[in-house]
This record gives sequence, C-alpha cells and structure tokens, in this order.
Amino acid sequence: MKNRYIDLIQQSYDFPQEGFEVIDNSLHFNGINLMDVIKQYGTPLKITYLPKISSQIQKAKRLFKVAMAKVDYKGSYYYCYCTKSSHFQFVMEEALKNDIHIETSSAFDIPIIRSLYESQKINKDIYILCNGFKREGYIQGIVDLIKDGFTNVIPILDNVNELQEYEKAMPGKKFKIGIRIASEEEPNAEFYTSRLGIRSRDIMDFYKNTIRKNPNVELKLLHFFINTGIRDTAYYWNELQRNISFYADLKKICPDLTALDIGGGFPIKTKLEFNFDYQYMADEIVMQIKSACDQRKVPVPHLFTEFGSFTVGESGAILSSVTGVKQQNDKELWYMIDSSFITTLPDTWGIKQKFIMLAINHWDKEQQRVNLGGITCDGEDYYIMESVKNRVFMPQSTADDPLYLGFFHTGAYQDSLGGYGGIQHCLLPAPKHVLIDKTEEGELSMWLFAKEQSSKSMMKILGY
Repeated sequence: MKNRYIDLIQQSYDFPQEGFEVIDNSLHFNGINLMDVIKQYGTPLKITYLPKISSQIQKAKRLFKVAMAKVDYKGSYYYCYCTKSSHFQFVMEEALKNDIHIETSSAFDIPIIRSLYESQKINKDIYILCNGFKREGYIQGIVDLIKDGFTNVIPILDNVNELQEYEKAMPGKKFKIGIRIASEEEPNAEFYTSRLGIRSRDIMDFYKNTIRKNPNVELKLLHFFINTGIRDTAYYWNELQRNISFYADLKKICPDLTALDIGGGFPIKTKLEFNFDYQYMADEIVMQIKSACDQRKVPVPHLFTEFGSFTVGESGAILSSVTGVKQQNDKELWYMIDSSFITTLPDTWGIKQKFIMLAINHWDKEQQRVNLGGITCDGEDYYIMESVKNRVFMPQSTADDPLYLGFFHTGAYQDSLGGYGGIQHCLLPAPKHVLIDKTEEGELSMWLFAKEQSSKSMMKILGY
C-alpha cells in the first residue's frame, strides 16, 4: 500500500501543477527551491514572488482583450489595482510596471500616491478611483490631488452629502465624480443591501436635481461591488444585469457618463483542486454588458476592474517549521508550528479561509492525519481546514529531522489584517520577509525586505 505523503497528494489531486512541483522530495514554488530559502533565512518566514504579480495583471488584460474582440466591444479596458489588498511599496511598483491604474480606500492612500509620483512611478494622467466612506482627511487629500493637476482623480461618492464637500473645497473648479451603487447582498447574508453606496432608486433623482445643475461636475463613472467576487452564480449574474441596466438608463440622460467599474475581483487559487474558467467569465461579462447597452441603444461603457487579491494573492507564501509533536488523546495528534495562525494568517481564524497548504520536505515519508497548532495561548489558534477531504495530512516529523510546511497564495490582506510590524497577539514578532524576483537572464534573486521584528520595536510601540 502506498502510504507516502507524495502518494497521497498525487492520488488526491492533479499534481504537479502550475506553480508547484516536487524535486528530490522537496517542494518547489514557482521554480523556487523552498528548502534553499529556508536554509538561508530560517522560519517562520514570509516570501513574495514578485513576477507573479505582473503575470496575473497580464493574464487579466489578455482575458478582457479576447472577450472584447469576440463581440467587437468598442469601449476600453482599465485594470486598477486595489491598494487595500497590500500597500507594500514593492507590490505597488511591480504592479505599476504593467500600465495599470489605482483604486484607493482611505486617507492614507494619498501619501502613497504622492510618493509614487515623486519617484516617477506614476504620472498625473493615471486613473485614481477613490472609493470608501470618506472622512475629512480623505476628502482633503482627494481635493489636493485634483488641485495639483492629477487629471483623472475620480472620487466615487458613497453618499449624497459627499458631493457638497468637494463643491465647497473647489468652488468654480471642474472635477469628475463617480457614484457607487449600493448592491443587493447575497441571499444568505445578514442584510438585504450593502451599507456602502447610494441606493439605485435615489441616484436618478440625485443626478437630475443636484449633479446636473452644477456645470463644474462631471459624472463619469458608476461603480458597484459584489462581495462574493466574480463567480458563475445566479446571484452574480442578477446583480450584474441589474447594474448594467441602471447604467444604460442613466446614460440616456447623462452624456458625461462613460465608464462602469465592475467591483469584486476574480477568485484566486486557494486549493489544489481549483477550477475556474476565467475566459468564460470575462467573455460572459463583456457580452452581457454589450447586449444590454445595444438593447437600450446606448454606447457601451469603458470597463474598469479593481482587482486586489487576484493581483497579489498568489505571489505570497508563509513558511513554518514543526517545532513539537503532541499526542493529546487517542485520536488527536498535534503538530505545533513556530508561528501563529491568528497573527500571520488571520483569515484562517476570522473567516475560516482556506489556503493551499503543503509539506515542503519529507515527501517520501509516510503520511499521517494531524492537527496544526499555533504558538499563542489562544484556544482558537489552530488550523484543521481542508487539505485532503477536510482533513490535514502531513509527513511524519521528528525532533532530529524537522518537517517544514508552507501556506501558499497568502499575499493579499493577511499583512494588514494581522498588523504586520506592529503589536500582535501574545507579542509574537512579525516574521522575516524575503522578496524573490527574476533577473533579465531568468535567474532567481532574493533579498531580505524585513528582519524579524525585535523586542525593542515592540517596546517602543508600547511606550516603554
């Protein structure tokens, strides 16, 4: 009977597959020998493979280019990066190599925009879509960008009162706006309608009675956001149709309106049996938008997407080692790792998010069912999510021959939600962070972006 870890994985999944292969019983991630990285930097360790960011952007651009060509779509496609998924400089700069635009969500995005401009990573013609509920500082930052000549800054109104703030701050100056349509929540949600955006029934009157009367205001864009992301479900297609129809109706009386921002991104691969027909979904979205506009005899809109997780998620990984093995009863064997799920992968704890989880070494050893425990004193610091048939299986591990394991496609949201570099649960230090790139010759290069957080930095934050 084949009972090795490699046998289990190969019997359960189509393996090897894109981004993952095993050479000499060790896992390689996007061509990176992870054991070599561990030998150099140790664990716990965060890694970011920068080329994956660019390849994801180019993939999406190809998808929509093909989709638009199939139906002779006359509008343009604009790829926006959703900064809240990861604000790191290296992420922004890698993404900006691909002629993209930016979507912001808070006041503190504005200094990032300014820094990127000062370092000549962007120019003043880049589209900056400013989303979110806006307090005074955020509004002032948007106004300052517009006054400083950023020609395509578009604040997307979250409520009808927001417009007054821009009018008061920029009297007599022309500026562009967007409006977020409050989406209907999915059927199993706790609420019927999103708390963000303006109800569609109110937008038409708002345009007729307020926006249209101000010659300095151009309503350029409608935005909607679907929390589930782009998925082949009745809920998604119903919401898409509803918002397309509303766009077409508003376009008939608003000649300035030329763009539609279809919020909610493509899903990323968070398990090995992942199957998602990206091209079909892009084709269907573009076709439905064109069909609805043709039926109502209005020009098709330029399309904006604001992909966050899709951009950066698959570039990230977290590597850990098994530091202890505990048999707690007849059925529960625990592998204790040198990190915490609460601090490094908060979505696994907060929303039961799954990530691809694989052993890094010992693929030739016998496998066994285990539970994975983090090192905080919190009872919720564990990982028993799906590996194979909703159970976690790992190769055997001993003290003199430690097992290393990795969580993959973790590059979106985990750092900000976990408070990377700040105060974390049980004062666990933020792990080292290594960046990996490819040279023009195709050789891998890696360097340390951040050391493991020190007690001195924590003491300073705590006021000692």
